[in-house]
Amino acid sequence: MYNWGTFLIPYKQAVEELKIKFKGIREQYQRSSKHTPIEFVTGRVKPVASIIDKAKRKNIPLTRIEEDMQDLAGIRIVCQFVEDINTIIEFIRRRTDFEIVEERDYINQKKDSGYRSYHIVLKYPVETIAGKKQIYVELQIRTLAMNFWATIEHSLNYKYSGEIPEYFKQRLQRAAEAAFQLDEEMSQIREEVQEAQRIISHKHDRINN
Repeated sequence: MYNWGTFLIPYKQAVEELKIKFKGIREQYQRSSKHTPIEFVTGRVKPVASIIDKAKRKNIPLTRIEEDMQDLAGIRIVCQFVEDINTIIEFIRRRTDFEIVEERDYINQKKDSGYRSYHIVLKYPVETIAGKKQIYVELQIRTLAMNFWATIEHSLNYKYSGEIPEYFKQRLQRAAEAAFQLDEEMSQIREEVQEAQRIISHKHDRINN
């Protein structure tokens, strides 16, 4: 029998370490005068039942799971604004404590379902009693609106065992577009507020000088 408990320990360790690191970044931003691009961070290790199900669907032998399944460990970073996603991506690219294996842009190239998110596959080093072990971690970066939609869509997929009726699929696609339009509108509002603040600040400086 496969010893899943032992096998998944390094993945749990990778998730916990990365959560601490990204939450630390969030706290640093909060203590500065800069806008915080990270709203919240979550993480999980894929449940054993989901691992086995995916292995069967993808024809992945259990002996190849470590190499062929890149989302056993997952981190999700949720932002307020779409432009925050780019800030986080650039920050991640500059880091030296892990290696970027692959990037998948599902924001500019959304999935047929309407799903939007930015995925980065990392190779993260974990120290174990047997030595250093490189762990694949899938990092998802998305806005609050994208996360809300994806959470509902995932719940419906689970309820319908992946066979959502076509009528609901179409409604979900429309909802995804509405969520993205909301993101764009909020970004425009933010830009206009910032511009108004700059004008007020400039006038204030001129009066004082």
